[in-house]
Amino acid sequence: MRIAHIILAHKNPAQLLRLTKKLEHKMSDIYLHIDAKVPIAPFESIIRGSQIFFIKNRVNCNWGGFSLLDTIIKSLQQVINGNVRYDFINLISAQDYPLMNAEDMYNFLEKRMGKIFISYDTSPNSEWWQHARKRYERYHLTDYSFTGKYFVQKIINIFFRKRSFPLNVPMYGGNKSCWWTITGDSAAYLLNQLDPKSKLYKFLRYCWGSEEFVISTLLMNSQFSTQVVNENYRYIDWSEGKSSPKLLLVEDLQAIQASKMLFARKFDNEIDVKVMDLLDNDSASH
Repeated sequence: MRIAHIILAHKNPAQLLRLTKKLEHKMSDIYLHIDAKVPIAPFESIIRGSQIFFIKNRVNCNWGGFSLLDTIIKSLQQVINGNVRYDFINLISAQDYPLMNAEDMYNFLEKRMGKIFISYDTSPNSEWWQHARKRYERYHLTDYSFTGKYFVQKIINIFFRKRSFPLNVPMYGGNKSCWWTITGDSAAYLLNQLDPKSKLYKFLRYCWGSEEFVISTLLMNSQFSTQVVNENYRYIDWSEGKSSPKLLLVEDLQAIQASKMLFARKFDNEIDVKVMDLLDNDSASH
């Protein structure tokens, strides 16, 4: 069994280095996408290894924009089109951190070969979906940069009718759906569905936060649906009610450990590095 870890990063090279060290395993490769808006040199100068690869086709990522989904697509393309066949492809951000050592994680996944781990909201009438429909029903110019962008966006949405998702299928998504662990075969399927020439790809360019619903929707309406486990094994604390999850600190350690997840997010070594030190001590003891 072989694993590919895709890590999306935009800051803190030292924290990313620490994460890659934690994930090192003879049967795992690590692919790093560094946001195109930041210099890559500080990352390349300290993060090196025969099983570490930088994504060549970098994207300038904007929060909520199609650019994040495009980053995922371009990262998957490099992973899938290489010479290695992966049983699992794992997507995390550089602010995630493993809650077990690399060998234990390998064993965990080996016992679950063929499974796909992605979280989605099971209720189409949930609070998340009530807001999420606006993500694709309206036009969003998030990735564009020009004076008066939001005024133009408002005018477009006044005069143009609501957009309909181009696939006539049930939709799946949630605020944890962006991060997942999927099989190599299902990743190849996703790339085929998200071909740049497809109607779906063109539609998604004007959506907001599409990475939180399109991957799960495609998988749950495919031949891979029976392999999907509705759990991405990420500990994420949304209790603050903000647009981003709570930054995890030492005070959260007990809840993190009790979660029995593969990863937790999100951490910042410039704000609280001790919580990661304690997690390392915990995983080393098992």
